[in-house]
Amino acid sequence: MATRLSNLFLRTLREDPVDAEVASHKLLVRAGYIRRAAPGIYTWLPLGLKVLSKVENIVREEMNAIGAQEVHFPALLPREPYETTNRWDEYGDNLFRLKDRKGTDMLLAPTHEEMFTLLVKDLYSSYKDLPVTLYQIQTKYRDEARPRAGLLRGREFVMKDSYSFDIDDAGLEEAYLAHRAAYQRIFERLGLDIVIVQAQSGAMGGSRSEEFLHPTAIGEDTFVRSAGGYAANVEAVTTVVPDPVDASNTPVAQVFETPDSPTIETLVDQSNKLYPREGRDWAAADTLKNVIVAVIDPAGERHMVAIGLPGDRAVDMARVEVNIGALLGIGGEVEVEAATEEDLKNFPQLVKGYIGPGLTLDAPLLGKESTTGIPYFLDPRVVDGSDWITGANEHGKHVYYLVAGRDFTADGVVEACEVREGDMAPDGSGPLEAARGIEMGHIFQLGSKYAEALGLKVLDNNGKLQTVTMGSYGVGVTRALAAIAEGNHDEKGLIWPRHLAPADVHVVITGKGEEIFSYGDELVAELEAAGLEVMVDDRPKASPGVKFGDAELLGVPTIVVIGRGYKDGVLELKDRRSGEARNIQVATAVDEVIAEVRG
Repeated sequence: MATRLSNLFLRTLREDPVDAEVASHKLLVRAGYIRRAAPGIYTWLPLGLKVLSKVENIVREEMNAIGAQEVHFPALLPREPYETTNRWDEYGDNLFRLKDRKGTDMLLAPTHEEMFTLLVKDLYSSYKDLPVTLYQIQTKYRDEARPRAGLLRGREFVMKDSYSFDIDDAGLEEAYLAHRAAYQRIFERLGLDIVIVQAQSGAMGGSRSEEFLHPTAIGEDTFVRSAGGYAANVEAVTTVVPDPVDASNTPVAQVFETPDSPTIETLVDQSNKLYPREGRDWAAADTLKNVIVAVIDPAGERHMVAIGLPGDRAVDMARVEVNIGALLGIGGEVEVEAATEEDLKNFPQLVKGYIGPGLTLDAPLLGKESTTGIPYFLDPRVVDGSDWITGANEHGKHVYYLVAGRDFTADGVVEACEVREGDMAPDGSGPLEAARGIEMGHIFQLGSKYAEALGLKVLDNNGKLQTVTMGSYGVGVTRALAAIAEGNHDEKGLIWPRHLAPADVHVVITGKGEEIFSYGDELVAELEAAGLEVMVDDRPKASPGVKFGDAELLGVPTIVVIGRGYKDGVLELKDRRSGEARNIQVATAVDEVIAEVRG
């Protein structure tokens, strides 16, 4: 049945929503595909569901093609499985928690690893049952602190998540590569350019992880790549570590007066003014900046951590967040922020602007075994033998020639520095360049994390119980739709790729009189009989200007106008993407429209 605007549940808007920041958000709301229900939560209207179902079907077809089988779990789940895997606490504030009328803890699922694992445990017990891959296309919930950009970062969203179950790592690798290839086909069919980047597993856990990023200026993820083929999310980039330095000729560390030098810039200026050296000037890269951060665990407890890094670098809090938890033995996702004045009141030994690790190995001020007890981690560039200018923990004083390994040590190394363009790729493939992207998919080799926690074991061919190994694979379905809209629009409205549009043809009847509307019905019927999806603007009281504006806003790729030329046997055929229009004869209109649609 044709979609008739005369009775379609639709109201288009001429103005952008006040809360909309990006084009996809503005246009999907204005064109009547979605409506805001609450921050980060949207109602899907008839046209939106048409496009969404086409996106889902592409995902479904590619999952079925690799032998995955579709199931469907509830979104409302009990607490117990998530408590068993520690994710009830580890998810922190991102998890929607609630109680039923009996006081039983429940949750709205952000992901379904636990439920898939328990389902396979319930039904399978032998290695002969494996491998198996299950998937669902389901609504997920995450209590985003700052939902933004419409469907790109919401609190309720549709995701395809699939899980592979294998008896060994070889099977997991095969399933992982099958999903990787399937994702490439999905995004190619959706018309989305994708860069596959190395990524961190985060709270998901596992040994290997890759993200599928769609490059765009509005993306929230920063990634880097080299001309030689390396690509990674900045959170997953590893630093090229310099060789250790021979410090046998480095002078003994000395404390010097450096008045009014609490910043790296003022320290460098004072050093060159008061203590110039031969050969070259002091630079920010000669200084060791020690930054105190607060690591907030899922329970809300604050842990002070010191990070030492070259003074010409800044701390990237996102990189710290994904790397620091494991070093501190904290499970789950953590938040990291700069330590506050209140935090530092507990450590009077540390002087703001002049913080340093201490002058000797015998009297450290930073580190788990130091007088402050603050764990201390160094950037990988701070190698043994390298010497630094750093704080002496006294106002207006810094220590010069403090040598790593000789005069101070740390509790470990952490990837915490910003990644900059021009840094070398860790695989030696050349300098890095930065770009932004939207995460469209993520695949993980989970290994035995969830199977071990939930007791998913099967009998192997020797009759012994063996823990199953798992993979987890996600695609953001509603996010993909938004990304497609983001890349397919102009100043007038949406321009859907033909295979995803809510209709193949948008017939616009702009003339008056029963005859022209009767012909419109005939044309629509013939186009439908030929197998085309048709949208027809048959609103009797809407002006031609409104109808033309809505046709461009709604974004159907082919527009047929039945207007003033009809009395002369002429219609207008317009291509929405190029804007090109031409006249066609009524007598051959059906054939010409079909040829236009089918190329």
